[in-house]
Amino acid sequence: MPDLLVMGPPARRQTRQAVLLALGTASALGLARFAYGLLLPAMRDELHWSLAEAGAMSTGNGLGYLLGALVTAVVVRRLGTAATFRWGMVLTALSLAVTATSDAYPVLLAARAGAGAAGAAVFITGGVIASRLAARAGSGTPITVYFAGTGLGIVLGGLGIPPLGDRLHLAWAGLGVAAGLAALLSWGPARAGDEPETDRKARAGKEARADQKARAGQKAQAREPRAATAGQVHVRPLWGIALAYLLFATGYITYITFLSAYLADRHAPLGQVVLTWTALGLAVIAAPALWSRPTAAWPGTRALAVLLGLLSSGAALAMAAPAPPVVLASAIVYGATFMGVPAAVTALIKANTPSADWTATLAAFTTIFAAGQTAGPWLAGLVADHTSTAATLAWTAILCAAAAVVAAFAAPSRRAGADPAEKTRDAEASTRQ
Repeated sequence: MPDLLVMGPPARRQTRQAVLLALGTASALGLARFAYGLLLPAMRDELHWSLAEAGAMSTGNGLGYLLGALVTAVVVRRLGTAATFRWGMVLTALSLAVTATSDAYPVLLAARAGAGAAGAAVFITGGVIASRLAARAGSGTPITVYFAGTGLGIVLGGLGIPPLGDRLHLAWAGLGVAAGLAALLSWGPARAGDEPETDRKARAGKEARADQKARAGQKAQAREPRAATAGQVHVRPLWGIALAYLLFATGYITYITFLSAYLADRHAPLGQVVLTWTALGLAVIAAPALWSRPTAAWPGTRALAVLLGLLSSGAALAMAAPAPPVVLASAIVYGATFMGVPAAVTALIKANTPSADWTATLAAFTTIFAAGQTAGPWLAGLVADHTSTAATLAWTAILCAAAAVVAAFAAPSRRAGADPAEKTRDAEASTRQ
């Protein structure tokens, strides 16, 4: 908020662009991934699915996301950041629209996977564009606004889908139209992903100077052990954080996937479902303001452990006492914490690995996250088929509690440590944001 008060006109312009760019996370995550949880009860009843089959739809979406994340860099090199974002938005909308055209399980599964792949491209490239807007604005506000878009998508789904009842095709068509409108509105702001001519010339000059320096210092680099590890993946030295992240990814997704099914089994009225999902989405929007300072300032893995502990408690709350006020509180705690975990993990990676290895290490952790997120809904659905939908909330509570314990005792190896100067610069940058 302080950033908004001191912004000049150029910074405000960048922030306005970020507001429209946030429709990317609203579409890719809020609509294409999480809104499925609102439709799951009706799809289970109308299409006669087991909970494992229903969970496998989220598994397909997670697998698509993993594949999309793996190929996004290649697509960006061919098309550019802005074009990849724009066409990812278009493909996300088309995938949602296709879901409205069929009841065949293979078609629906393919459409969910397509939405995941396109959503990954949107999420990744949108983050790059938001970072460029933040650099030009001299403020971290555009990045915060961009990631808050996820909550906006959840709010829109929570307000629009439950009143449609069992009209599945209409609901999916509505999501497709909403995603298409988001693609249209974000088309212009995506232009910020194209580097201005001055930036391209500056980057070209830097690369040329770096190339000359590299050739001149080849022999020195050969004798320098650290140079040989540039771009190295640091997972083993951060194994505790990696394990906590895997447990989180496998657990968190089942709460939001099966929450509406849990409410439906308890005959929750329409108003309660709308209120619960809307509050969850609003909590997601507020989360960056709540957690940016602790994530940057708290020592070690404390912020990660606290986030995971609160997330586990929130999931257990709904299961322990399914009264409407308690379920509402559960959804708010969940919404205020689950998007903070990836941010905390990213901060830990940056604080404990050299800057040259950030990209490779973040990519490895993204793969770990995607693997857990892919397996979780199907496995939890299998368990719930033999018990009840309450098991899916217990799944989230247990795995996130285990992740919190692991995170609390995780101590990154010194071999992964960033140089002291790098740690200082990153901490200062996080504080400024």
